[in-house]
Amino acid sequence: MTVTEVKTLAQQIRAEVAKAIVGQADTVDLMLTALFARGHVLLEGPPGAAKTFLAQCFARTLGLGFGRIQFTPDLMPADIIGANLFNFQTSAFTLNKGPLFCELLLADEINRTPPKTQAALLEAMQERRVTIDGKSHHLSDRFMVVATQNPLEQQGTYPLPEAQLDRFLFKQTLSYPTEAEERRIVAAYGVRAGQPDPEALGVSPVASAEALAAAEAAVAAIKLNDEVVGYVVALIRATRETADLQSGASPRSAAMLALAARARAALDGRDYVLPDDVKTLALPALRHRVILSPAAEIEGRRADQILQGLIEQVEAPR
Repeated sequence: MTVTEVKTLAQQIRAEVAKAIVGQADTVDLMLTALFARGHVLLEGPPGAAKTFLAQCFARTLGLGFGRIQFTPDLMPADIIGANLFNFQTSAFTLNKGPLFCELLLADEINRTPPKTQAALLEAMQERRVTIDGKSHHLSDRFMVVATQNPLEQQGTYPLPEAQLDRFLFKQTLSYPTEAEERRIVAAYGVRAGQPDPEALGVSPVASAEALAAAEAAVAAIKLNDEVVGYVVALIRATRETADLQSGASPRSAAMLALAARARAALDGRDYVLPDDVKTLALPALRHRVILSPAAEIEGRRADQILQGLIEQVEAPR
């Protein structure tokens, strides 16, 4: 598949999602970038911002095996990954697979469950496999997690551990729609009862597993010159050198940002990465990987504000 074909495929997916979702173009682009870079996405926003519906529509366009987990405070790890159950007819244990065994997993309201259960996703997201009773079980090579969460200020939420956050390629924060977008939402859905159905709204699969694999291969062949590599490293190291951050981004985040920049270039139909690709993706790729210093917290500063300042300070190659 050529980068031109990757761009065309992305446009088709955008068009299908837009049949049901009003606005959120930036979020859809990040989800596409993560898809072609084989990464995971965390969507954070207030209740009612269509996070779950967006994930459902996105999954519908891909034609992949879809699974959903509604995270609750009483959810246990075995409810996610499955367990070996004794079969009295055969006198042997058989594996009862959990909803994690799918290709695209919607982890809905992931911060509604305690860290012990959240950790059940760690191995799956990093290595695309799970371990049950000491035996490894491989997941699909296409396995992708789209997780949603409400802001931590909401009642009944648990903050995600740093190790869990680092598994996500992007963290996207969703805000309320503009007035014009909200008018369109009310006009379209104000007459419908219950949760909208992507299929009923005309959202159809436009991709296949073969097409997605070919797109990934095209992304891997995107050129990343030494100047852009240096720019990525400079951005990452800047997060470790500022006094405003207690903990900066890891070397893994640098590699993931570079891969995401390759995918972003392919979405634009280019076979080379521009510094602007890195600059555009830096904030959603890093905002969940840094920890504010105590002084910055006391001053009421936010990670986005500090990172945006660093992105503007680090000189990009020309």
